[in-house]
Amino acid sequence: MEKKSIDRRQFVKSAAALAALGVIGAGCGSKPVPDITASSIPRWRGFNLLEKFIVTSSNDPFKESDFEMMAELGFDFVRLPMSYWCWSDPKDWRKLDEKILKEIDQAVEFGKQYGIHVSINFHRAPGYSVDRSAREPFNLWLDEEAQQAFDYHWSHFAQRYKGIPNKNVSFNLVNEPATIDFERTRPLTPELHAKVVRRVVKAIRDVDPNRLIIADGLWWGRDPAEDLADLNIVQSTRGYEPSQITHYLASWVDGADKWPVPSWPFVPELSTELRYLSDEMNEYYTRKLEKWGIPLGMEWNSERIRLQMIEPWKKLQSMGVGVHVGEFGAFSRTPHDVVLAWLRELMGQWKEAGWGWAMWNFRGGFGILDSQRTDVQYEDYKGHKLDRKMLELIKEF
Repeated sequence: MEKKSIDRRQFVKSAAALAALGVIGAGCGSKPVPDITASSIPRWRGFNLLEKFIVTSSNDPFKESDFEMMAELGFDFVRLPMSYWCWSDPKDWRKLDEKILKEIDQAVEFGKQYGIHVSINFHRAPGYSVDRSAREPFNLWLDEEAQQAFDYHWSHFAQRYKGIPNKNVSFNLVNEPATIDFERTRPLTPELHAKVVRRVVKAIRDVDPNRLIIADGLWWGRDPAEDLADLNIVQSTRGYEPSQITHYLASWVDGADKWPVPSWPFVPELSTELRYLSDEMNEYYTRKLEKWGIPLGMEWNSERIRLQMIEPWKKLQSMGVGVHVGEFGAFSRTPHDVVLAWLRELMGQWKEAGWGWAMWNFRGGFGILDSQRTDVQYEDYKGHKLDRKMLELIKEF
């Protein structure tokens, strides 16, 4: 009998499809594998893909090649941070662009083909975004219309993906809730946040009761929302501390061009610790540090990571809440050796806690591909420039 070869791409797709059907590793008499729940999430590891991060004239679809490369490199998770402006208009938010929504469907299908979980995230939700390049016409935390729009869009996605197992798709409600106002002078209260989250979770579950739902923590995803521990949802944290390492010389961060060249460990200046835009915000941050037993200006090292970024979330985890790291990374202007040393410490503690993660991003200034660092010896990989040292390091964790 003539033998036919199978290329790597087809093998990855076929194996992932069989695994999704429960064929691989299961005997004829095996019981169905139970679906994933909020308290039993896998330690998914992967990346953020940014095709619909902001609305553009091209509004590009997601790339199958990204899913193929991720699977080949050993990853199983992708987060899609998206602006709802890509498929709708804040002035006519009930109108949905089916062409764009089908491109999101396509990303979900890519995930199924390559064995990669797809987490759908509203980076710009009706009434709120950390991206201040444009202002929303209403306020998610204060305005009934914004909350109606938020519920409407998530209800649509719930209907659209109803019946698809949680191992394939999750909903990450809104990216990095932090402030009530566009100017970032008033911290978002746990009470206002919980009210909106509970409402939209009900809207989703009215359509698809078992959908896996993820809520980012408060204060840009850094603080667990203990008020929501009873809601049977996952919570997502961040890996962007200290910002003097993660956003050194980032043009979109006020004052980052004046920060000293970072090192690891790192001693912050008080002026960068208290860098927020109002006394109320700085006081809120100071109270948080006091609660965790961290003096202002404490050196960033393994102990501060533990106190500030791990222990508060382990407490949440002890309440039966699954934890995942939805974003982390360091901009390409930070010295590469500093980034690697910081990553090793941070990711080691995540692994010890049992948390998965999604690096921001896959291709770009924070990622392992095409990051345009000047202090890296890149490797050619499928038409991209691969940071092999960073890749091998993150795969350890």
